[in-house]
Amino acid sequence: MRERILTVTGILVGGCLVLVAVLLIVLSVSEYKPVGMENLPIEEGGGSIYEGDQIEILTLNVGYAGLDKNMDFFMDGGKRNTPDSREKIEENLNGIISLLKEQSYDALLLQEVDRNSKRSYYINEAEAFQSALGGTSVFAQNFRCLFIPYPIPDFIGQVDSGLQTLTRFHVREAARTPLETSFSWPVRICQLKRCLLVSRIPVAESGRELVLINVHMDAYDDGSGREAQTRVLAKLMQEEFARGNYVIAGGDFNQVFPDDDFSVYPIQDSDFYEPDRLEKDIIPEEWKFAYDLNVPSCRLLNEPYDELNPKTQYYVIDGFIASPNVKLERVETIDAGFEYADHNPVKLTASLLE
Repeated sequence: MRERILTVTGILVGGCLVLVAVLLIVLSVSEYKPVGMENLPIEEGGGSIYEGDQIEILTLNVGYAGLDKNMDFFMDGGKRNTPDSREKIEENLNGIISLLKEQSYDALLLQEVDRNSKRSYYINEAEAFQSALGGTSVFAQNFRCLFIPYPIPDFIGQVDSGLQTLTRFHVREAARTPLETSFSWPVRICQLKRCLLVSRIPVAESGRELVLINVHMDAYDDGSGREAQTRVLAKLMQEEFARGNYVIAGGDFNQVFPDDDFSVYPIQDSDFYEPDRLEKDIIPEEWKFAYDLNVPSCRLLNEPYDELNPKTQYYVIDGFIASPNVKLERVETIDAGFEYADHNPVKLTASLLE
């Protein structure tokens, strides 16, 4: 009897190991491996922008419309990754769209926009945003995997997600610029392949362009990935400014900004996610950071949101970097109460200097 139990156990363990090996092979063969800069299709529309114009740019990490105030997230110390129903995703998505419709903006930078993912019940959110909000639309994929086998038992499963930029301006050209990763095989297979979404907007009668860069950097690495990615961003921005262009990068940097000393939103528990500081010497001194410490731009997802809990962890990791020929007029984080996403929208008002 004992020998039979050991035999059956051995067969089961062996079978599991074979399944794991097959899964690794399939995922490795199908791994998303973007190489070099890729030009992106542009859903065309939009008007002109001129030197001296004042513009408004809004950024928001929408959290695939799945990280509302009632959610926690397994990577932040919680347990979940997906709401209980498709209806909840639709509710959050409609709530985010309504929130954005209440705001004035000329360009909208969105992160974590799903197109065909299990975690968002396979709803094409990019299509929904474009249909509801209009304007010129560009999408850059930064996360694609056939099957992510964690967390157990609520697997993330299939993911197709990325960055989306919407603007009322004409976009001459858009490109996906790859960013480095600090993850190695096999973890790399199921990780995001980070990128910059670069949109080129002609500035009429000037020969210049407004180079608008949608950013979403690494969150859960050892910090080396974010630093390397910031250096790629800084190099690109400086090259474009040297050509005489206006440059604005905005989004979720997953880093606090250089002059933020954590005194406003101190780290409550070092066991949870703690963002690095964006190194000041990476960005030239004359460049400008735009962020708002009056309202947090992000919350930790270790538990559902409780604004009355003094231990609720907040961050300011969303904002903008602008070239010296851009005048910052105002930056404001819109307090949406984390109702539909774990980030709040941040709006920049700026002028293109003549």
